[in-house]
Amino acid sequence: MAVAPLTRDLIERAPKVLLHDHLDGGLRPLTVLELARESHYTGLPTDDPEELRQWFIADTPGSDLVRYLEGFAHTTAVMQTKDHLERVANEAALDLARDGVVYAEVRFAPELHIAGGLTLHEVVEAVLEGFDRGISDARKEGRTIVVRAILSAMRQANLSETIAGLAVEFRERGVCGFDIAGPEDGFPPTHHLRAFHLVQREDFHMTIHAGEAFGLPSIWEAVQFCNAERLGHGVRIADDIIEKDGEYHLGRLANFVRDRRIPLEVCPTSNVHTGAAASIASHPIELLRKLRFRVTLNTDNRLMSGISMSSEFEACADVFDWTLNDMEWMTLNAAKSSFYPFDQRLAMINTVIKPGYATLRSL
Repeated sequence: MAVAPLTRDLIERAPKVLLHDHLDGGLRPLTVLELARESHYTGLPTDDPEELRQWFIADTPGSDLVRYLEGFAHTTAVMQTKDHLERVANEAALDLARDGVVYAEVRFAPELHIAGGLTLHEVVEAVLEGFDRGISDARKEGRTIVVRAILSAMRQANLSETIAGLAVEFRERGVCGFDIAGPEDGFPPTHHLRAFHLVQREDFHMTIHAGEAFGLPSIWEAVQFCNAERLGHGVRIADDIIEKDGEYHLGRLANFVRDRRIPLEVCPTSNVHTGAAASIASHPIELLRKLRFRVTLNTDNRLMSGISMSSEFEACADVFDWTLNDMEWMTLNAAKSSFYPFDQRLAMINTVIKPGYATLRSL
């Protein structure tokens, strides 16, 4: 039986799983303005909500990672108190639930939120409390979501071992993994081996930003030296795939990543906005999907890219003719690749995701 193409209505109603979303990249523009007023922050480029929303979206011709990252100076500036962190986390959980996300792992770097006097522990506690409130608020609206945190260390700094220990400490309270983020070029993951070894010794989870702004060496180090369970972005693995006479030939690293089923946390619109890809149409996500890599679809930064999970699926469906079956495959990839404990993961797949897609097929 033919499968109907994806429509916005189907996409919005379908259960979605999100593995790569930055807390400080997903604020509501109005919240940024209100928190700026409360904290007496005067650095915003405008005090008009719509103009501010447009300013944050770095999609103008010539945009690159530097322009894309400008917005984070403003969002982190207004995320320096317990109340502000709680509010941002609360709204993030609620916004994702309203978009049909049933499970999300949202990452943030605690070290970016201590300028106002909070300790690293207080930062994590505030965010987790905010997620809990957002989950509760979503439930009151008849929506169910699980939101868990990934703690990121900035790879250009020297706190990675401390942040890794912090992630392990909060593992029973809503933190599900450890990550490093920030500039890849010049800051390889092997600079943080002590942090990754700590996570491994504690039988905990890790994902590593690799293969976004830098190429195959970053992915190779993340996988072979640091034992990354997932790759944040990872799209530069396509550099190890060659097309010849209509056939695709995988290099050793690409074969290894595919054979081991190492999940790729792919964020197409973000990649276009940072200059990692020229367009959605030329983005390697479709090639990687066709070659059956463990591809997952993600938002990265909803504010900076002006997107949601639904709009991201819609953009790819429009260009690549994805069907509901393709969307379900991507969603199941994400669910299987999550850091959710196995029993809960299996229950989510069998009682939420598969029944949800079966219902949509029957319409």
